Amino acid sequence: MPKAGIIYNDTKPIACRTAQEIEDKLKSQGWDVCQTTGTGGILGYSQPHRPICHAPIDQLAPPGFDSEMAFGVVLGGDGTVLAAFRQVAPCGIPLLTVNTGHMGFLTEAYLNQLPEALDLITQGQYAVEERAMLAVQVWREEALVWEALCLNEMVLHREPLTSMCHFEIELGSHAPVDIAADGVILSTPTGSTAYSLSAGGPVIAPGVPVLQLVPICPHSLASRALVFADSEPVTIFPANLTPLVLIVDGNAGCAVLPEDRVRVLRSRHAARFIRLRPNEFFHVLREKLGWGLPHVAKPTSVELP
Repeated sequence: MPKAGIIYNDTKPIACRTAQEIEDKLKSQGWDVCQTTGTGGILGYSQPHRPICHAPIDQLAPPGFDSEMAFGVVLGGDGTVLAAFRQVAPCGIPLLTVNTGHMGFLTEAYLNQLPEALDLITQGQYAVEERAMLAVQVWREEALVWEALCLNEMVLHREPLTSMCHFEIELGSHAPVDIAADGVILSTPTGSTAYSLSAGGPVIAPGVPVLQLVPICPHSLASRALVFADSEPVTIFPANLTPLVLIVDGNAGCAVLPEDRVRVLRSRHAARFIRLRPNEFFHVLREKLGWGLPHVAKPTSVELP
């Protein structure tokens, strides 16, 4: 019996109802169906006075979700999509992302397109696009104390007050660089349209095998976004006397002590997006962010009364 999965945002009634409708439809066609919420992909926040919330990357898969699963359906917004891939990327499960949120930059279909989309998928009429993910690790002395999968970006900064921090950063075997800024963002091409875009970083097409480092409000005109090969591991040493906060994809974090180091490298696990049509990245930029829209012609003269 073929197996499919459903991951949904249980804070949205429409997502809850739709999840049950999908399960009923697939079961009537002979599919074994597993349901879960996206909360398992939200790793929680740790504080210096609390134990580290450490969930190994390969232990987040929900019950029933494994490499035997043909596909999964995600019902929610971009946050649910990010959480879902943290749960299933190690299993290699391709996901159809369905927007029940607002922006839905990472989603493939809308609810009104879902019946047709399910028919195409169950007939095998789809392609899979792989997006690079990052393995983000916090090391304390020689011990790995925290790790997470990251599809968009990781951010290292100070909380609760924003102020300038110092970072020593090693990119592969290159000489270390020193950055003074409110924080630093390390982003994948997928995440180049998220936080790093707001911080002044460039938009990078998804298939380009690079990462980008973006300082947040740097205290130097020379500190600007840097794009480099994703084969280069990155190690960040916080040169501060107070703890910093590491945020992954906006919903998972870890306290980083002055003696810690953050290591980031391209993960062996990829996010596998189901595509029902050729993925036209520039069209998505135009539709979601207004990139490349034609300018409205301005009048050449103003007629005075």
